[in-house]
Amino acid sequence: MIAFVLAVFLLVVTPGPGVLSTAGVGAAFGWRQGLFYIAGLWAGTNLGGLAVISGLAAIILAEPLVRTILLFASAGYLGYLALQIALAGTKIAFIHTVAPGFVSGLMLALINPKAYAVNTTLFTSFGFYPDSFAIETALKLIIFNIVWLPTHLVWLYVGVKLNSLNLPARTQRLINLVMAACLLAVVGLSVWSVLLLAPGEAS
Repeated sequence: MIAFVLAVFLLVVTPGPGVLSTAGVGAAFGWRQGLFYIAGLWAGTNLGGLAVISGLAAIILAEPLVRTILLFASAGYLGYLALQIALAGTKIAFIHTVAPGFVSGLMLALINPKAYAVNTTLFTSFGFYPDSFAIETALKLIIFNIVWLPTHLVWLYVGVKLNSLNLPARTQRLINLVMAACLLAVVGLSVWSVLLLAPGEAS
């Protein structure tokens, strides 16, 4: 169980569309809107987790055409966001949207390729209760949410706090470049994870 908790923490805390956009909402719109956004992310993330547990995600992603469309759509979208952030100059960019709320968070969580990769890793590995799949899955969901919620609240706080700081232009530019690099890394990971689903199809 300790290994599972550590895996959850490391997979959730690493930069991805969810946490990066949470920081962006905090920076642009503050705590109240950010909490609505996190609520949507939470709902979408858990729905995605249930899709993985039930096998629905595996059925959908098993179709090569659907998998390819989702791959290019998500990679293209994340690449666009990375470019926007990198070109933002000295303004803290993160990910700006118009009054994002519950629905925005829900939709991002449902199309977030990292979320499906994370859920697949967590719910198909790290077995610690072999006597009951149902109990183990329920415990994993509880542990996941105990780690997920505070982590996203911290990222929201970071966004709100950064927006209130008077940072030098050079530091702001560096932050944008780092955020862009993180999103590009997410693009690479999403491509790798989808290709990994069908290693024999390339032959």
